[in-house]
Amino acid sequence: MASQATVAQTPEGIPVIILKEGSSRAFGKEALRANIAAVKAVEETLRTTYGPRGMDKMLVDSLGDITITNDGATLLDKMDLQHPAAKLLVQIAKGQDEETADGTKTAVILSGELVRKAEDLLYKEVHPTIIISGYKKAEEVALQTIQEIAQSVTINDVELLRKVAITSLSSKAVAGSREYLSDIVVKAVSQVAELRGNKWYVDTDNIQIVKKAGGGINDTQLIYGIVVDKEVVHPGMPKRVENAKIALTDAPLEVEKPELDAEIRINDPTQMEKFLQEEENIIKEKVDMIARTGANVIICQKGIDEVAQSYLAKKGILAVRRAKKSDLEKLARATGGRVVSNIEEISEQDLGHAALVEERKVGEDKMVFIEGAKNPKAISILIRGGLERVVDETERALRDAVGTVADVIKDGKAVAGGGAVEIEISKRLRKKAPQIGGKEQLAIEAYANALESLVMILVENAGYDPIDQLMKLRSLHEDEAKKWYGVDLNAGQPADNWTRGVIEPALVKMNAIKAATEAATLVLRIDDLVAAGKKSGGTGGKESKSENKPSEED
Repeated sequence: MASQATVAQTPEGIPVIILKEGSSRAFGKEALRANIAAVKAVEETLRTTYGPRGMDKMLVDSLGDITITNDGATLLDKMDLQHPAAKLLVQIAKGQDEETADGTKTAVILSGELVRKAEDLLYKEVHPTIIISGYKKAEEVALQTIQEIAQSVTINDVELLRKVAITSLSSKAVAGSREYLSDIVVKAVSQVAELRGNKWYVDTDNIQIVKKAGGGINDTQLIYGIVVDKEVVHPGMPKRVENAKIALTDAPLEVEKPELDAEIRINDPTQMEKFLQEEENIIKEKVDMIARTGANVIICQKGIDEVAQSYLAKKGILAVRRAKKSDLEKLARATGGRVVSNIEEISEQDLGHAALVEERKVGEDKMVFIEGAKNPKAISILIRGGLERVVDETERALRDAVGTVADVIKDGKAVAGGGAVEIEISKRLRKKAPQIGGKEQLAIEAYANALESLVMILVENAGYDPIDQLMKLRSLHEDEAKKWYGVDLNAGQPADNWTRGVIEPALVKMNAIKAATEAATLVLRIDDLVAAGKKSGGTGGKESKSENKPSEED
C-alpha cells in the first residue's frame, strides 16, 4: 500500500490527510492485481471439486463442527472469506444456487478463469474496458448458442428427466445411489408441478426434506404426503388412523391468558372449584367443536394442554402439537385442508383428507406420517444414511437434483453435459472473433479459452490428459452433427453425451455464464480499493463515553 493512500499534498508540500487513521488504499494496477489474485485463489480451491470425479473438502468451523462436501455454494458459505473480491464470488454462488439450485462451481470457476485470462491481456497492455467489451460480446454469442442448440423437453419425458437428475447426482458424494435417488427426485418434482396457463411452474418449497441418520442412502423414501417430526401428544390416543379427516389449526387448544392483568378475588373454596371447572368447560367445548366436524386427527401449531389432550384421547382423535408453520402450510396443500385460526369457526369443509395418519419410529425418534392424499401438491422425502455427515450431503445433493429437474420442466430446454456446450460455444467464438477485429478480438478468444478451461479441469480431475482430450473435441465439433460430443469421464474418450444421457438444464448453463461474466467484469472495473481500519475494543469500535462521564458518587 502506497503512502499517498492516506495522505495527499498541496502544491506547497503541505500534507493533507484524506482517510481515517488505520485505513489503507490500493489503486491502479496494484488494486486490480490484488483483486485478481483473490478471485484466482478462490477458484483454485474449488477447481478440484469440479465434475463427477471431483474431490470433497472438509471444513471445520470455530466450534469444531465438521462439514464434508463438494457443493460449491456450501463450500464458499462456510469458508468465511475475508477479501472483498473473494466475497463477490460468494454472492455469485449464492445467486446461482437460489436461481437454479445447481451450477455454482461452474459459475465461480468460469469467473476465475475469465479473470485469469484477462490478467494475461492486461500484461499485454490491453485496457480493462476493452476486455470487458469483448467479454460482453462473447457472452451474447454464448447465450445465443445455447438457445439455438438446446433440445425441447416436456414434463412427460420421464426418462429424460431421470437423466437430468442422474447427471446432477453424479458429481455428488451420493453418486453410487444416483439411479435410485433420481427416481425419487423426478416423481417428487412431477407431483408438485402445476400448469399455469401454458407454462409449468414448480415451487420446490413444496417438497419437504426430512433427515434422519440411520439405515443407508437406499432407505431414503418418497412419501405422498407430509412427515411431521413430532409424536402423538397423549398415550391414550390412537397411533394409526385410516381415512383420516384432518383439522389444521394455528390456534392453541388451551385457555388463553388475558392480555391485561386481571385480579380475581375468591372468598369461598367452591368459587375456586367453579373457576377451574369453567376453564375445563371452555377446553371441552373447543374439543367438542372439533369432534362435531368429524375430524379424527388434529395438527396444531401451538400448544395443547393436558385437559384438552385427555378429552381428545377419549374421543379417539390423534393429536400433534407444536408443528412448524411451514409443515402446516404444506399439510394444507397436501391434504386439501385449510389452516383455521379460530377453533369456533372450524367446519367440515376445512378438513383435509388422507388415507393414513400414523406414528412411526424412525431411528430413535417418533414421527407422524400423513400420506395417501388423492392428489397431494406438497410431498416429503425422508432421507436416511449411516452417518450424520452422509445425511447432510445427501440433502444437499437432492436439493440440487430437485432444482435441476424443476429448471428443465419450467424452461423446457436441456443440453448435453461433459463439456459439449463449452466446446461448441468456444468454436463459434473463435469464428466470431476475427469479424470483430481489434483488441476486442483478443478478449473474445480469451473468453473461448476460459470456457475450454472448464473442460480441461473436468478431464484433469478424472485423471486424463486434458490437452489430448481438448484437441480431439475441437476436431469433432468442426462437424455440425457432432455438437453434443463431450468427454466420457469413465472411458477417457470423447463421446456423444446426449446419447449417453449426460444431460443438464439449459437454464443452469445460461445463468452460470451470465453470473460468471458479471463477476469477472465487475472485478476488472475496480481500480481503487479503499479499506477502512479495523474496529478494535469491546465496544464495537465506538468510543467509550464512560471515561468522561461523571459518576453518581461525584
